[in-house]
Order: sequence, then C-alpha cells, then structure tokens
Amino acid sequence: MPRVSEKLADWPELVRILERQLDVVETERERVEVLLKLAQNLEEHFLKFDQAAQRLEQALEISPAEERAYVAVARCYRRLKQWTYPLLLGSIALLAATLAAPTINGARRWLPLGPLTLQPVEIAKLALVTYLAYSLGRKADQVKTFTVGFVPHVVVCGMMMVALLKQPDLGSSVVLGATTLGMLFMAGARISYILLAVLASAPVGYHMVVGTSWRLQRVLAYFNPEAYASGDGYQFVQARLAMGSGGFAGAGLGGGHQSLGYTPEAHSDFILAPIGEELGWLGVALVLGLFGVLVWRGIRAALGARDVFGGYLAFGITLLFGLQALFNVGVVLGIVPNKGITLPLVSCGGSSLVITMFLVGLLLNVGRRPERRAREAPPRDLARRKRVRVRVVAA
Repeated sequence: MPRVSEKLADWPELVRILERQLDVVETERERVEVLLKLAQNLEEHFLKFDQAAQRLEQALEISPAEERAYVAVARCYRRLKQWTYPLLLGSIALLAATLAAPTINGARRWLPLGPLTLQPVEIAKLALVTYLAYSLGRKADQVKTFTVGFVPHVVVCGMMMVALLKQPDLGSSVVLGATTLGMLFMAGARISYILLAVLASAPVGYHMVVGTSWRLQRVLAYFNPEAYASGDGYQFVQARLAMGSGGFAGAGLGGGHQSLGYTPEAHSDFILAPIGEELGWLGVALVLGLFGVLVWRGIRAALGARDVFGGYLAFGITLLFGLQALFNVGVVLGIVPNKGITLPLVSCGGSSLVITMFLVGLLLNVGRRPERRAREAPPRDLARRKRVRVRVVAA
C-alpha cells in the first residue's frame, strides 16, 4: 500500500494533468464535464478516507471494550449488587445532563468529554437491567403486588424514558420500556398490570408521533417510501436497493456502492444494508444466526444461574440484545419505522461497543460453571466418615 507522503506527492502531477486537459478542450461544456469528473473522483477518494478514519476509530475503541469484557468475566457478577443504586442514580443524572449538551444531528444524546463523546443511554441500559435484577430478586414474594412489585420498577423506567424523550430518543425509550415489561413478566407480575402499562403509554406514544412533524413524516415515509424518496424515505429506499442488489452471495467485500456514502449512517444504524449488498443473503443470514446463538446462550445462562440475581441479570441482558437486534433489522428491512437503534456488536460506536462488551462479559460470568475440581471434591462430612479407625481385637 502506498504511503500517505507518496499520495500527497502525486497531487502536483495530478494538477498538471488537469491543466493540460483543460487546455485541450475547446468548448465550455467540455470544460465543465472535465471538472465534474474531477469532483466525482475527489468525492470518492474523500469518502474512502472518511471510511478508513471511521474504521481506525472503531479499532482504537476495541481495546478498551475488550478490557471491559475481561473485567466482567474475571470478576464475579455478584459484586455488581453493591453498585446497583449508585449506578442507577449516576445514569439518571447523566441522562439529565444531556439536556444541556450541544445538539448533534438534531438531538442531545452525547456528552462531550474532551476529544471523546459519551452516550449516557448505554450506561442507563446497564443500570436499569442491574436494578431490575436486584430488586426483583429481593421482592420475589411480592412481585404480584401492584404497589411493591410493579409500580417502583415502572417509575424508575419511566424516569429514564422521560429523559430520553427530551433528547429526543424515542427508539431507546421503547427498548428500555419493553425490557422492563419483559423482565416483570418473567418475574411473575400480573399480565393485567403489564397490559395497563401498555395502554397507559399508548396515548403518550401517539402524541409523540403525531405531535411532532418530523416523526410523523417518518411514519408516512414508512408506509410510502417512494413518495418521500428524496427526504425522509431516502434511507429506506437506499437500504432496499442495497439488500436487493446483493442477491444470494453479494458483490464481495468492498464491491458495494452504499458504503461510498449513498446511505446515511451506513456504519451505524443501517450497517445491515452494506452487509446485505456486499455479502448477500448469506451474510445477513450469518449475522441473524449469530444473534440467535447469542440469545440461546443467554437464555441458557439465565436458566442455569447459581442465584436469582444472576438469572434475572442474564435474562435482562439477553432480552436487551434481542430487542435491539429485532428493531434494527426491522428498520433496515422496512418492517418498522426508523428508530435510530444500533445493531449490537456490529454498528460503529464507542460507548455502545464498550457497554455491550461488558454486558457480554456479564453473560459469560453468569453462565460460567464451577470448576471441575470444586465439583469433584468430596464433602467434608463424607471425608470425616471415611477416617473412622477400625480397631482389631485379638481373640
């Protein structure tokens, strides 16, 4: 691969070639065509440079993410209990602090930390799942009660959802709400209480969609993306073109066009579209199959947990991964409206990758079985019984 200095050294030669081409052409139309071709080539080179910068940034973020996963696996997940309420209060405070943060892409979801940015909703996911696992484990006998087993958990989740809706981030608030109701259902809460919470939130969701013009435009573009192909339906149209043009085996890595910038947020929310274009149906099926394995292993870890807290924690993390994957894939395939939810372990993002790897480490910690030596060691009582002395009496 040529070095950057070599690439920069070629620019004077390129400028001289351009000058000779402009001297040869006679009409103004030909001059404009030459300039347009040059602009197109420069745009492709800058897009490739931008993609390389994003990949480098993602590679630099993998190291701390792997470190967090190692910490989660090496240490016992039970130590997370003592950090339940500090983590919960800290995440709510960070969500509230985003309301005073600068606006990026029309939303206030990130906190600037010097050269880095922090997305507090990722910490809120960890805090909410930890709180629900700890609280539901303590209130095992009172989960079916309304005031003790249902209302406190819904109130905590509601506080996070209100802060997220103010950013605004409707997709993450829906994921947190669905995760809370799913964990309550798994703990044995009454279905009537869960239905009551869904019906009570329905008017709020309707007002958030209809009362906001850009959300309403997204819903209308979902039903008729061709009519909004140049506006809110542009991502839908480009994602369908990418998935359809990929075919069975795809165009090969680097052979797609959507990664050149035709699909906005192709490295984040719509990462599945370039995967479908370059790897085809096989690549999409592989991604979905890997998520299926992740969910299966998470449920297996929850069922085989050594205590109630670990079981609820593993189930909550698995449910969180499954809901995010379903929403993201549904958006790319045009099944649900655009929610702005990333695909775990695949989409680009520093805060998301670090917290996701930490959650995966917690799943591995919960599913880890005791060592073989500990299982094969005989109990103390049995060992003491074997030490009984036999006294031989001579006749």
